[in-house]
Amino acid sequence: MVKSIVQRFTRRFSEGNVWAIAPSTQRRSLWQRLIGETRTRILLLYVAVMTGVTAVSIPLFQKLLVTDIEQRVRIDLRQELEDFKERYDLWQTSSPQTEPSLQQFIDEFLAREIPEDDNYHIFLLNGKYYAANPTSLIEPIQPGSELMNTWLTLSDETRDVIYHDDPNIGSILYKTTPIILNGQYEGMFIVTHVTQGEEEEALEAVIVFVKVAAAVVTVSFLLAWLVSRQLLNPVRQLATAARSISESDLSRRLEVQGSGELADLTHTFNAMMNRIQQAFDSQRDFIKDAGHELRTPITIIQGHLELMGDDPEERRATLALVMDELDRMNRLVNDLVLLAKSERNDFLHLEPIDIHTLTHDLFTKATALAPRCWRLGAVANGQFVGDRQRVTGAMMNLAQNAAQHTQETDRIEIGSRVVNQTVQFWVRDTGEGILPEDQSRIFDRFARSKHQHRRSDGSGLGLAIVKAIAEAHGGNITLTSRFGVGSTFTMMLPLGDRQHPPRSGSFRRYSVHDSNSHC
Repeated sequence: MVKSIVQRFTRRFSEGNVWAIAPSTQRRSLWQRLIGETRTRILLLYVAVMTGVTAVSIPLFQKLLVTDIEQRVRIDLRQELEDFKERYDLWQTSSPQTEPSLQQFIDEFLAREIPEDDNYHIFLLNGKYYAANPTSLIEPIQPGSELMNTWLTLSDETRDVIYHDDPNIGSILYKTTPIILNGQYEGMFIVTHVTQGEEEEALEAVIVFVKVAAAVVTVSFLLAWLVSRQLLNPVRQLATAARSISESDLSRRLEVQGSGELADLTHTFNAMMNRIQQAFDSQRDFIKDAGHELRTPITIIQGHLELMGDDPEERRATLALVMDELDRMNRLVNDLVLLAKSERNDFLHLEPIDIHTLTHDLFTKATALAPRCWRLGAVANGQFVGDRQRVTGAMMNLAQNAAQHTQETDRIEIGSRVVNQTVQFWVRDTGEGILPEDQSRIFDRFARSKHQHRRSDGSGLGLAIVKAIAEAHGGNITLTSRFGVGSTFTMMLPLGDRQHPPRSGSFRRYSVHDSNSHC
């Protein structure tokens, strides 16, 4: 069973881990092996995610960049328009109001005010194009163009107008303000901007961003791929350890390094291997002890049958001995089956049990086991939820065990009490007791005392069965013993569960019955 568990774990882990390379995997190409590695797959997924995020961010970055440029252009156009108004108002208050003077003002303004890059200052006078700076205008704003003809029809101030014509040129942003002289409309001042240059710069910036992002992702992938080998080293060690495990060697453990998920995985693996090794050792010892227990009656039966003669009396004696040994083997097999069933969910048939009645029944049954000074100790009142048949069998095993290790003059006490929502049944004797070095292993299967002669002809599984029954109820069994003084076995069981709660207020602590004894 343990072998199959180890093999299944090793196979499943190897299938999910890249370092568990099977012979067929070793024959694959280097590229196939690199692609098959977990770290490569993780980093490729990282690259795919980063590439997708970058692809989504590129148009967003371009849009934000163009928006920022347009906002800056609007601010520049507004500032240049305000500068013109300020200078024109100053000229109106300090200069003669004649048309030649207006033209002179415009010429001086164009000569002194240098527009920002890709900006144009355009003047319209008397319904015609007059002058501009720079003097060389691009085609969409040249005299005779559609946009220029639109400007000639304007007489009011405009703000943040965007004109789209030629995609090769981009957008044209402009602001206009009328030129009023002596209350008469004389013309229009236009400040405009062509976005072609900024859009080209934005596109170049996006291209640079893409190149930098691609370089960063590539370098990050390579560095992460190299570093991840060290980070995933515990997983590789785990795969190596899993491959080295066999049913004859379960001692391999991993060194825990650092903290985090991989350290937790290492702890879990080591804990799992400890449990598997304990189960394997227990199974191996169990099989060895069971084989030893079965070998003895088989040897006895075989020897007596081989030596059995024709004498009827001898035959009857041999058959009686053979039947006795077969009965012992049958008890051993039944106990083994019972221990195997204790791990199943349907091992117990739970029902409410009256503690007082059960304790008296246990005492009555125990007195028939052997001629001892049987005494009924404290008896609790109330109910608990359990399997009456299993609990009775466990307590009879304890009573039988006490009877086997006491003399006729020794006292054996059976009692019960309720403590902290737990019912406790005990068997206390004044027999030979158990040595301290034997107490730690007394509940193991086929356990033998190193310094005591076991007078029992049982299977050697009695106390192991008692422990299995107690644990199946969610309880436990304890031993208190002094060599040469006596022993006390106490089985502690919970009072109830959600499906079978005990009746509240139905028990007192316990009552003492000193007069109930069979001595």
